[in-house]
Amino acid sequence: MTRSTGAARLRPALRAPEATRGNALPAGAWWLWALGLATAASRTTNPLLLGLLVGVAGYVVAARRTDAPWARSYGAFIRIGLFVIAVRLVFSVFLGSPVPGTHPLFTLPEVPLPDWAQGVRIGGRVTAEQLVFALYDGAKLATLLICVGAANSLANPARLLKSLPGALYEVGVAVVVAMTFAPNMVADVARLRTARRLRGRPTGGIGAVLQIGLPVLEGALERSVAVAASMDARGYGRTAQVPPAVRRTTHVLTLGGLLGVCAGTYGLLAAQGAVHGLPLLLVGLAAAMAGLGLGGRRSVRTRYRPDRWGVRAWLVAASGVAVAAAMIWAGATDPDALRPGVVPLTAPVLPLWPAAAVLVGLLPAAVAPVPSSPSDSKELA
Repeated sequence: MTRSTGAARLRPALRAPEATRGNALPAGAWWLWALGLATAASRTTNPLLLGLLVGVAGYVVAARRTDAPWARSYGAFIRIGLFVIAVRLVFSVFLGSPVPGTHPLFTLPEVPLPDWAQGVRIGGRVTAEQLVFALYDGAKLATLLICVGAANSLANPARLLKSLPGALYEVGVAVVVAMTFAPNMVADVARLRTARRLRGRPTGGIGAVLQIGLPVLEGALERSVAVAASMDARGYGRTAQVPPAVRRTTHVLTLGGLLGVCAGTYGLLAAQGAVHGLPLLLVGLAAAMAGLGLGGRRSVRTRYRPDRWGVRAWLVAASGVAVAAAMIWAGATDPDALRPGVVPLTAPVLPLWPAAAVLVGLLPAAVAPVPSSPSDSKELA
C-alpha cells in the first residue's frame, strides 16, 4: 500500500462524523468544556484574552450547534453580556470608583451626602482609569455569561437532566415537566391568537387576553393530568428500602461535598485562593459524588438509552479543563500579564502562551460530531 493510499484512508477516519443518536456528545461534556472556559475567564481581566475566549466559544457554537429551539440562546447571552458591560460603566460614572485616576474626562454634579455615608459618592469627577477598570471588570463577567450561553446552545437540556444520578431523580423530573410546560403554553397562545385573527376577532386588550387565557389554562391542566397519569403508570415515586446508616452517610457526604465544592469554587475565583481552592474542590466533588452514588440506591428506575462517554466526549471535556488549568497556572506564575494595570494607564498586552492555551478550546469544533439536518436533530432529543 502506497503512502498516498494510506493517507487517503486515514483522512476520513479523522474527520468528525455526522451526529446521530448513538454518537451525539453527552450534555455533560459540553458543560465541562464551557465551565472550563468560564473558569479561565474568571482568572483574567485582560480584554484581549477575554475577547479570545469569546471568539473560541462563538466559533465552536457556530460550528456545532443544531437547529433546535434551545440552541438559539447564544445570541441572547451575548446581548446580556453587552448589557452587563453597559450597566457596569454607568455605575462607575454615577457612583464613582475606588480606583484613583490622573486623566479626568468630565465632571458631573455631585450630590452631597450625610456624614454616615462617607465612602459613597454620587456624581463627581470621572477619570479614564476608573472607566477602563469598570470596562475590564464588566468584560470579565460578560465573558462568564457568554461561556454559559455556549453550553446552553450546545447541550440538550433534556438529555442533561436525564443524565442526573438517581439521587436527583425527582428534581430532574420536576425540571423536565417545567421545561416542557412553558413551550407548550407559548405554542397554545400563538395558536389561539392565530385562530382569532383568522376569524376577524381582536387579539389585544383585556377581553382578548381573558378569552385566550381560559383555553390555555384548560389545556395546561389537561397536559398536567396526562403527565401525572403516565408517571403513575410507570411507577414514579417507588423507592427501595435502604438501611438508616446508609441514609445518614449519604446526607453527610452529600452536604459536606457540596460545601467543599462551594468553598473550592470560591477559592478558584478568588485572586490568591487557587492553591487551596483546587484541592478543596476535588475533595468536595469526590465526597458529593460518593453521596449521590449512595443516594441512588433508593431509586429503582432504569435509564432508557443512556449517554455513552466516548473518546470524542472526553476530548471535548478535557479541552475545557486544559484551558482552565493553563489559565490558573498563568495566574500563579505571571499575574501581571492576566491583569493589566490601570494605574498608570497602560495598553494591555496579549501573553503568548496563555493565548495559545485558550486556542485549545477550539478542539470541539474539530472532534465533535457535525450537526445533522433539522429532522434528525429532533430524533437526537
